[in-house]
Amino acid sequence: MVSFIKAFIVGGFICLIGQILIDKTKLTSGRILVLYVCVGCILGGIGLYQPLEEFAGAGATIPLSGFGFRLAEGVMKEVDSSGILGIFTGGLKAGAGGITAAVVFAFLVALLAKPKEK
Repeated sequence: MVSFIKAFIVGGFICLIGQILIDKTKLTSGRILVLYVCVGCILGGIGLYQPLEEFAGAGATIPLSGFGFRLAEGVMKEVDSSGILGIFTGGLKAGAGGITAAVVFAFLVALLAKPKEK
């Protein structure tokens, strides 16, 4: 039960920051999403996102900052094992599962949905 509360608080705080950015700045949603991925990469690269992920679990891994962390983590591991080529392949290997799931579920929803023109 405590892990659910931690995930809710951390994930909610990440969403709160996004909502404040939407309400108080002129940033578009797309730019905020890119900002989250970049912040996750930076925090992962300097070693600050891993403790947050261990503390909050899904509250830190589900938001886009968690995706950025996975990309950075994959690149660092792949550079250690494959050298400079790992810069290009590490992020793809680390993010492949999440990207594939997003594409598959988006496709399934598109099959089931009945879009209407505005």
